[in-house]
Amino acid sequence: MPFAIALFLQGDTGVLPAFLGIFFLFFIGIVLLVIAAKTIRIVPQASVMLIERLGRFNRVAASGLNILTPFLDKPRAVYWTNTRPGLTSIDLREQFLDLPPQPVITRDNVTIHVDSVVYWQVTDPVKAVYEMNDLVGGIVQLTITGMRAVMGDMDLDHTLSQRDQINGKLRLILDEATDKWGVKVTRVDVKNINPPDDVRITMEKQMTAERTRRALVLQAEGERQAAITRAEGEKQAAVTRAEGEKQSAILAAEGAAQARLRNAEAEAQAIGQVASAMQDHGNPAQYLITTRYIESLRDMTKSNNAKVIFMPVETSSMLASVGAMTEMISETVGKHSSDDSQQPPPRQLR
Repeated sequence: MPFAIALFLQGDTGVLPAFLGIFFLFFIGIVLLVIAAKTIRIVPQASVMLIERLGRFNRVAASGLNILTPFLDKPRAVYWTNTRPGLTSIDLREQFLDLPPQPVITRDNVTIHVDSVVYWQVTDPVKAVYEMNDLVGGIVQLTITGMRAVMGDMDLDHTLSQRDQINGKLRLILDEATDKWGVKVTRVDVKNINPPDDVRITMEKQMTAERTRRALVLQAEGERQAAITRAEGEKQAAVTRAEGEKQSAILAAEGAAQARLRNAEAEAQAIGQVASAMQDHGNPAQYLITTRYIESLRDMTKSNNAKVIFMPVETSSMLASVGAMTEMISETVGKHSSDDSQQPPPRQLR
């Protein structure tokens, strides 16, 4: 090029047309490249592109190769929070927003910090671009305000224990608000709820006291159940023992009765045999009395403290004879005394 310019300055008339021809071809090539860049658009999968013609919405370019009218058609660029400025393709896949911790005041005036995750998806790209200037920023701000509204009506204990209800209420609020933006909020999850340190320490002490109370209640309940079970066991044991003693007494009585019957039968047989044997040799009753008398004397001798006087069996008959004689003598003496009293007194001799 410097050589051509030098030749042109020297006045060589043959070089100028060649230089102009090369410059024209170079310019045409640049223009064709610009036209091709403005005409051919390749849209990635699961993405769309909004095409405007002379500043007005014309159509939605789907994924793949798309031909635009140069200098008339232009892709619409979006400027959303947390996205690359001037982005022309709109992602139709489900996306998420990780919100940083936000201060929230509960109904009992406790300031807590809550961070959450919002899952959302563009269902109508035309509404998402033309109905809302900053779609992502609007979702973030709507989530923060909805979270404060939901948790502001709840106590601290409820916010910590009812996360599923909080997630459901937030999803309904966001879904209703973003429906006109062409966005579907699929899920809202509260990740962390961080109360202040003093409140957290107080809650830990409260939980420790509550667990101690539950342990004592469970222990007392266990002891009560154990005492009831033990008393029921003792009752059943006493009933079973009484039933056993009753059966044992019944069996013992039945056994004693059977034994007495057997003894009586045996004794009757023995007396019958003794009587039949002593029919011609004496009185069987006297024999039996004498036998029992001897057995009684034997039992009396077994006592260490008893003073026993041994008397022969004939003593009773002898005593009976002595008694009879005593009665006879008494009667005789009585008669003589009565006769003497009836006789007249003797005469006195002068």
